[in-house]
Amino acid sequence: MHREPLLTLLKTYRLRYPAEADAAMRFEDFVKRNSDCFERSLQKGHITASAWIVDKSGTRTLMTHHRKLNLWLQPGGHADGETDVMKVALTEVQEETGLTSFEPVSVEIFDLDIHGIPARKEDPAHFHYDVRFLIQNSADDNYIVSEESHDLAWVEMNKLEEYTDEWSMRRMRDKAISALSD
Repeated sequence: MHREPLLTLLKTYRLRYPAEADAAMRFEDFVKRNSDCFERSLQKGHITASAWIVDKSGTRTLMTHHRKLNLWLQPGGHADGETDVMKVALTEVQEETGLTSFEPVSVEIFDLDIHGIPARKEDPAHFHYDVRFLIQNSADDNYIVSEESHDLAWVEMNKLEEYTDEWSMRRMRDKAISALSD
């Protein structure tokens, strides 16, 4: 089954982060019930993938000022039929930031989030089931702002609240600090 690799990753995540088991089980249920979960055409919601990018020192994260949502977020996007969510996240990093020298800190899911997306033009309100990976930049910190962003910025993780008060962003920051200090 094309969803089995993601379901395996979700099960591992649920066991690694028992405090987040409810969200992980909701995510798993969505994937199991919707064979077309990787398709943007599934109007109630669909799989997206993103990356929490840290610099070489592990003290800054690269954030995008998302053009459509007008929020500072991590780079990411729609799976659009691709079932390899890590591949989706890595593609989005390159497309949205111009970075070329980066690698996953782990092949395991770093974070999960289910969040609502407001209705826009012909798209009804729906949910993004976002699979997130921890990525470390391994070369220079130069980036390129894409059409999808107003701006990009390397943000000191201890100053994240100057850019966003989103709980899931603070959760990823705290997980990254913990993961990189091990």
